[in-house]
Formats: sequence, C-alpha cells, structure tokens
Amino acid sequence: MIELGTTDTNAAPAGDLIKDGSDQTFMQDVVEASRTVPVIVDFWATWCGPCKQLGPALEAAVTKANGAVKLVKIDVDKHQGISGQLQVQSIPTVYAFWQGQPVDGFQGALPPSQIDQFIANLIKTSGGAEGAGEEAGGLEEAIEAAEAMLAEGAASDAAETFAAILQEDGQNAAAYSGLVRSYLALGEVDQAEAILNGAPAEISATPEMEAAHAALQLAKQAQNAGPVADLRAKVEADPADLQARYDLATALQASGDSEGAVDELLELFRRDREWNDGAAKTQLFTIFDALKPTDPIVLSGRRKLSSLIFA
Repeated sequence: MIELGTTDTNAAPAGDLIKDGSDQTFMQDVVEASRTVPVIVDFWATWCGPCKQLGPALEAAVTKANGAVKLVKIDVDKHQGISGQLQVQSIPTVYAFWQGQPVDGFQGALPPSQIDQFIANLIKTSGGAEGAGEEAGGLEEAIEAAEAMLAEGAASDAAETFAAILQEDGQNAAAYSGLVRSYLALGEVDQAEAILNGAPAEISATPEMEAAHAALQLAKQAQNAGPVADLRAKVEADPADLQARYDLATALQASGDSEGAVDELLELFRRDREWNDGAAKTQLFTIFDALKPTDPIVLSGRRKLSSLIFA
C-alpha cells in the first residue's frame, strides 16, 4: 500500500463483470448496479506497484465467481471526485457495495486466498450462493441446531454441540465460531480466546472466524464498560463530549443493546468522522462483523453510515 502521489497504464478488461469506472458513471456502474449484484470497487493508479499485484488477482477471483459479483476499477489520477468522497488516501483501496451501500473493504494488496474469502463473505452478505466447501448436510443441520440453542440462551448445550461437530470436522469455521461465541455467552472470555487462538490457520480468514474475532473484541471491551446511566447523563450534559459518547456506545454494546450502540457511534461519526483516528467507524465495523450480515441492525447501520459518508 502506498500513499497517493504521481503516475503508467493498466486498463480493466472489457465486459460486464469487470469494467473501468469514472466519476461520471459511478452511480450507474456501482451504486445502481449493486442493487442486484454486489460490486467491488478497486481504486488504483498506473504507477502503483501493489495495485499491479492486486488488480489481476481481483479480476481472476471475480471471474471465478461466475457472475456472483462485479468489479469496477477506478483510476484515482483520472477520477479524483469519487476518490475524495470516499476518503481514499492510499492505494490500492477496495470497497464492496451491496444495495447501493459500502458494506466491506480493505487497503493494500492481499494474497489470492484472502481475496477469495473477501468475495465469499460479500456473496454471503448479499444472500447469494456460497462457494465450494460447504459442509455435508448432517453437519449443517447440527450447526443450525446449535445456533438455535445459542440464540435461545442455552449456551452450554450449544458449546457441547459445536464441540461435537469439531470432532467430526476439525476445520469447520462455523463450528469454531459458534464454540467461541458460546463461551463468550457463558462469560468465559479467556476460554473463548484460547479456542480462537487454537483454530487452524487455514480457516483464520473466513467470515465466520472474523465474526468470532469481532465478538471477542467486543466482549473484552465490555469488561471495562462503565454504567450506561452515568454515561448517558454525561452525554446529555455535554453532547460534544465525544469520548463520553464513545464510552456510552461501548456500555450499550456490553449490555446487549447493539442498536443503541450503533446509533451513538453514528452520531459520533456525524459530529467528527476523524475523531480518535476514525474510532467510530472502526467500532461500527467491529459490531457489524460480530452480527450476522442480514441482521436488521447491520443493514440499517450500514445504510445510515453510507449516507453520512456520501453527505
């Protein structure tokens, strides 16, 4: 990843799946197109070495997805309007759009395996068909049953079921993630972290494990959260106290009120998106990652965040 600066030529291949974009066509090629299929936007430049590494890998992964996603390439030297609007300060920067909103992204060149996972996560977010590697029907049913137990508050039973699944399939990311979240629900944060750290490296970048990492991060923050009532009173007394608002969001999340936490973080972002190195946006994405992609809190939160970014 390198900072934006000077300028050589690497146009995107022609075709509907992969195309060059511009400030003028961004609404049509990305925002509108993403209402039917996820669209990945690659911000690059001809002089950027890491871009030359990432670009072909992205194109190969998008082609392999066989129409499940599209790719739009934006040359930041030629099209600075949308780059500035999305606060692209270094390249390569990649955003993923779904239903007209940015839902994921990363900076810098990634290896092909992580690009594949990024695309698989995006397809899952959009409700599309997941890629190869789905578990056999029996294990999938067991995972669904364990998830239902966890949702109903039977965390111990869920943990036992997830553990049994891992005895059958030691690289089942969904089961590992479920086991971590079960221990978090039981308040056993250290045990959850030990399980997460012991997971096979091969599944470390999967969406399920990323969700488990986010859940663990939030659980650790919850251990130091202050009383909601006190923090809410502090924010009401001084709405411009952004640290108090951030602390209130942390406390709300710790109490199980993800929607309230998201609302406070969105208000913080509206007041000062750069506060504490963009902490509000970072924390929002941590909460989004910990929840299911189709959770109404996630969908509404991403939509509102997008509106603030584009305002």
